[in-house]
Amino acid sequence: MVAPKVAVVGAGVIGLSTALCIAETCPSCSVTVLSDQFSPNTTSDVAAGMLIPHTYPDTPIHVQKQWFKETFTYLFAISNSAEASEAGIHLVSGWQVFKNTPKEELPFWSDIVLGFRPMSEEELRKFPQHRFGQAFTTLKCDCPPYLLWLEKRLKAIGVQMRTRKVADLWELHSEYDVVVNCAGIGAHQLVGDTELFPVRGQVLKVHAPWVKNFIRDGDGLTYIYPGIHTVTLGGTREKGSWNLSPDPGITKDIFERCCSLEPSLRGAQDTKVKVGLRPSRQGVRLQREVLSQGGVKLPVVHNYGQGAGGFSVHMGTAKEAACLVGECIAALQGSSSRAKL
Repeated sequence: MVAPKVAVVGAGVIGLSTALCIAETCPSCSVTVLSDQFSPNTTSDVAAGMLIPHTYPDTPIHVQKQWFKETFTYLFAISNSAEASEAGIHLVSGWQVFKNTPKEELPFWSDIVLGFRPMSEEELRKFPQHRFGQAFTTLKCDCPPYLLWLEKRLKAIGVQMRTRKVADLWELHSEYDVVVNCAGIGAHQLVGDTELFPVRGQVLKVHAPWVKNFIRDGDGLTYIYPGIHTVTLGGTREKGSWNLSPDPGITKDIFERCCSLEPSLRGAQDTKVKVGLRPSRQGVRLQREVLSQGGVKLPVVHNYGQGAGGFSVHMGTAKEAACLVGECIAALQGSSSRAKL
């Protein structure tokens, strides 16, 4: 079989990382990324890019932990290299605070982030409305820099980037041997996944260089995530909303909530409002499927539905998707060699 042609549909953090893993694990493959939107116009560009996992009810915890560990290890190596600044990857320390002690005082990821511990009474004095807290150091991916760095890596190893709106995966069957669906919320229409739903997120990006520590309310709704150039203030989780227009009332509410956690933010400047639709489902869809029409078959690998936790697991899910692509290619090569007999 000549070099297998693989198309990756989607150019957010899931699509780009998946394309990278496929190209690295299958050097004989010809890999093309197809998307109607590239950075800075993807959902990933709105995300804060913090490595604090979201829990998927239908995905086993040991699998989620493995994905997070692989992603953390990968990004930690970048943060410790000369590439860190260009890639937008940096360590950030801070606090997750709770109004009531959570049932689970040790989340499943507590031994992967660095220096996880309960907050002291002295530290909690900073947050008079909260009774319990956790301190730890994690990683943050700034976007667009991280996506642009991934694109640069892909181009350097010969991966093609093409602007193309894919309306149906089957339309790719005559051009590619394997198709990988990393369309995010686009998979709702692309493959008719009724289990996939948007969770609207509105955030503010502000200039507040004195804010060095992240602060996250344990409910996950209010957070302050300092990046290299801006601080991300959030947020909202509006299940089922497809509205991409910023809501001024929500902007005001987010700002007030964040100022109650960090009063110095009243001096923040250059506020920009961003909205993204998190591609959410009860469990990440990471599986093989074979589409067929009239005896013609098209192997497909699905990798989407990471929702609010995409950055936290992207490299773990990308590696798994790349393994599934390898299985598809092995099956194709097996059938082509059998056909020759």
